[in-house]
Amino acid sequence: MSNLIKEKLSEVQNINSVFFSQTSRFNDQEHYVYNNPTLKLLEKYSWNDTRNFTIKFAHFLKEQNLSKGDRVLLVSENRPEWTFSDIAIMLNGAITVPTYITYTKDDYEFIIRDSTPVGLIVSNQKLLDKIIDALKETDNKFRFIISLDNITKVSNLVWFDDIKKKNIDLENAISFFKNLSTSIIRKDPSCIIYTSGTTGKPKGVTLSHGGILKNIEGALELLSFVKDNHNTFLTWLPLNHSFEHMVQFVQLSLGAKVFYNESVDKLLDNLKLAKPTIMTAVPRFYTTLVNKIKIGLQSQSNFKKTLFNTTIELGTKRFLKKPISFKEKIINKILDILVRKKAQSRFGGQLKAFISGAAPLDFEVGVFLNALGLPTLQGYGLTESSPAVSCNPIDKIKIETVGKILKDVDVKIADDGEILIKGENVMLGYWNNKKDTDLVLKDNWLFTGDIGEIDADGYLKITDRKKDIIVNSGGDNIAPSKIENMLSNYPEVIQSFIYGDKKSYLVALIVVDSNLEEKHLKVKNIIEKLNEKLSVVERIRNFLVISDAFTIENGLLTPTMKVKRNKVKEIYGKQLESLYK
Repeated sequence: MSNLIKEKLSEVQNINSVFFSQTSRFNDQEHYVYNNPTLKLLEKYSWNDTRNFTIKFAHFLKEQNLSKGDRVLLVSENRPEWTFSDIAIMLNGAITVPTYITYTKDDYEFIIRDSTPVGLIVSNQKLLDKIIDALKETDNKFRFIISLDNITKVSNLVWFDDIKKKNIDLENAISFFKNLSTSIIRKDPSCIIYTSGTTGKPKGVTLSHGGILKNIEGALELLSFVKDNHNTFLTWLPLNHSFEHMVQFVQLSLGAKVFYNESVDKLLDNLKLAKPTIMTAVPRFYTTLVNKIKIGLQSQSNFKKTLFNTTIELGTKRFLKKPISFKEKIINKILDILVRKKAQSRFGGQLKAFISGAAPLDFEVGVFLNALGLPTLQGYGLTESSPAVSCNPIDKIKIETVGKILKDVDVKIADDGEILIKGENVMLGYWNNKKDTDLVLKDNWLFTGDIGEIDADGYLKITDRKKDIIVNSGGDNIAPSKIENMLSNYPEVIQSFIYGDKKSYLVALIVVDSNLEEKHLKVKNIIEKLNEKLSVVERIRNFLVISDAFTIENGLLTPTMKVKRNKVKEIYGKQLESLYK
């Protein structure tokens, strides 16, 4: 892995050092690629561009009297300027407050009140208008506003394009920020990432330079199979998501090229264009991908269907290490060429691994992708742990688990099954919120709220969220996420919600496409099939079919696409209760 940062990350004091080390090594090599939807052109940035633009940005922030510990609000879709901004803030010893572009005015108002940022970096006019409206409801003022697009100028607003064009003494500026970075230690905060707010108001998770560096160190050990000098990542998860936020620094440490995906609907096209070696995504992407493959198969000839199904059947045997005859081994080798190589080409032909995180990956989805020759590694983490805790190694994938614990992370299982974490990767605390910090941080152990177990091989397995567990009237503990994940394997089911706390049996809320014919009958058949795979207490006895999906806009999904269970109960509670009559 010749592109790996030369310094030992355990001895590096801050993320800034990684930036200086890597940008001085690769110079004119291509670094960032962005298919700019506004300008309708493919923008390309070298490592020199990354260094120079980031230093100019940092210099401008210094001129605005940005000081160590100050907070800066960063609101933008994924693009190279996002990372330039993030690092420029840290070069000044300040703290980035990255937020979702899908937040409401109330969300922005809360975060502005809570973090009191001195400035704003925003990508476009629509977002600026919403944030200014939110700002008016607070006592806070922005010392500066930087727009990544060339939008209408207001008081204190500067275009990033103008900052890029400024003539400064780069060598002196680089020297200045290198010296300034010597005062930043591993325990200093680098960012405040607000949680999704599934159970109420968001909490500002304060992450340290050392916590993120420790995550990078563990991730690089996991990615030791990436050995060539031309690795490309396709990034599409929001960069303010703690998972992708950390991944951007893994990319930097690897000396990798990064292709920024501009929108979800362009993802498959960009996969072919970017030809990524690594791709990170949430489970929902992989479930949707598998469903699309299955639907596409239906229109193929019987011969192609047989060929594909045999590929999955034999690939599953090989992946799960089930007995496989000599004849089947030969056929499987042929299918590597006829089917799996073709599947690889759909993703650019260079893919070494999919990495899944942020929520549980369905077992059948994981097996399907691995059987198809698309190695899929499930990991686990949470914002409060910077975020990675564990991940499957590529040489021994156990898809029913979230893999082995990362380097220098301690994990233990409490008496009630809760997963506890200790290590440098654990957050400094919730910003301005000692009460909630003390609830989850006890004797330096982070109480995750997740239930799990560690198997004989040291792999961590998540069984459910502690607070989401359904306890039926018979005292049985039931994991709703398990059943919801199984339902997601049926293409007709868009979303689902399992209900039944303190009840004698479970019921389900099923979201289907409004154009689906014979909705009730088809869902009934799905549930009958599903119930055959479930234990008696897990079986669904009644259900409600709806066509209105859970979305961020209607308040039923968080920006990270997690269901707000309390909100669903609030809206559909009476209808769900009526299923017991």
